[in-house]
Amino acid sequence: MRASATSFGLMPNEMDVTHDAVLGGRLRLTQPERGHRFGHDAILLAAAVSAKSGDRVVEFGAGVGAAGLALASRVPGIDLTLVEIEPALTALAAENIRANGFDETAHAVTLDVGASADEFTKAGMPPGSADHVLMNPPFNTETLQASPDALRRRAHAAEKETLPAWSASAHRLLRDGGILTLIWRAEGLGEILAALKRGFGGVTILPIHSIEGEKPIRAICRAVKGGSGAALTLDGFALNDRTKKPTPAAEAVLRQATSLPIASQ
Repeated sequence: MRASATSFGLMPNEMDVTHDAVLGGRLRLTQPERGHRFGHDAILLAAAVSAKSGDRVVEFGAGVGAAGLALASRVPGIDLTLVEIEPALTALAAENIRANGFDETAHAVTLDVGASADEFTKAGMPPGSADHVLMNPPFNTETLQASPDALRRRAHAAEKETLPAWSASAHRLLRDGGILTLIWRAEGLGEILAALKRGFGGVTILPIHSIEGEKPIRAICRAVKGGSGAALTLDGFALNDRTKKPTPAAEAVLRQATSLPIASQ
């Protein structure tokens, strides 16, 4: 099926899309058929956020809104803003907001995460206004093969300053005591902790394992603006058991919209 959208490079074009069920059918999301498509990372990120009804939540690099809308499905009543740099994806995120009935509590804006405080304020997000920021920054390095698809490449390829810049924007936007939740490649945990040294504390880490007992593939981190104390690492969360069958805990998160243990920290 085809849907009208703005392509990479800001030129009007037709984009091939798919309509996919998420969280056991609780959400139906439209996304590009090729290139940047959401996966388990977005749903795991949403499940790690400790938001409650009435909280103001901002997702950086939202794409079509998978993580933010998964969170809104689990926690009704949050005030959600989806921030995305690509107009084509912002348009799909806005469509997904409407299609899932979140018109009154969520909206999507086209904005670079690295934009100035004035630009964020003009978009309705002044400094100190958010209770939660969640983000899945680009984390592939130059040592990994880049995608030939421009949207996918931009969404996944990290520059050296990507994580520090996104963390700094989150710090500016959060109120004192506000919480940043992010997902990153597990081997880059040192980079996460280095980026969070500036203004964050109370860091909690949840390793994510593709297969139980194997090395983690992702790390979910929760950090408090102005928090203190040593970083705490929780027991790892496995998506599949040793026979490569999905674990009951993973099925509950990915299909039944339950939260991850880190959300209760």
